[in-house]
Amino acid sequence: MFITKKMPKSLSAEAYRSLRTSIKFSSVDRPIKTLVVTSSIMGEGKSTVAGNIANILSQDGARVLMIDCDLRKPSVHYNFFITNGEGLTDVLVGNSDLKSVIKKVDDSLFLITAGTVPPNPSEILGSHGMKDLLEELAVNFDYIILDTPPVLPVTDALLLAAKADGTLIVVKSRVTKEKMVKETYDKLIDVRANVIGTVLNGCDKSIDNKYYGYYGDFKKHKEKKFKIKRK
Repeated sequence: MFITKKMPKSLSAEAYRSLRTSIKFSSVDRPIKTLVVTSSIMGEGKSTVAGNIANILSQDGARVLMIDCDLRKPSVHYNFFITNGEGLTDVLVGNSDLKSVIKKVDDSLFLITAGTVPPNPSEILGSHGMKDLLEELAVNFDYIILDTPPVLPVTDALLLAAKADGTLIVVKSRVTKEKMVKETYDKLIDVRANVIGTVLNGCDKSIDNKYYGYYGDFKKHKEKKFKIKRK
């Protein structure tokens, strides 16, 4: 379960609401409609971040589609408790119809799983078919969130970032090295990706929990402090 749904009043969820605002106003001349969420290496939490972004955008009333573009090690379907049957790959190779692979998660949140794991992920994601698919989907959705493999091990994310309106880099606190982030950024700039920012993931939650507890009990504390004694 994503924090934006499980604990909507937490500071973590509030951070995602702030991120939602930043995404909306990141470009006035070129609104962000297709957004790549990637990282430098595996294990930085990019899929969780992407899922939370999709959730928080949909909570604002927008029609949001999340696509698992990690055709090597797909995992998004686990986070949404959905089976990975027919998906993105099956549509791009012509084995499935687009409408049949779009799964409704919530009122305005939809998902396309990765589908069949192919032998040539880079070629499929870099194809004209993928570009045409994104353009077709953009007609019916306000935002399309693309969860991709990390940048440094493979080229998949770079191919998609070159097609998308914006790219976010997820950086894990105390794990991702500075040189990795710089190399990731440089690679994205080389393909003319529009890097709109970074998301710091895996910070110390003790402060969050402390403040969440305070705000959650604020009404109770307030009533206790300002209780009027009746004569």
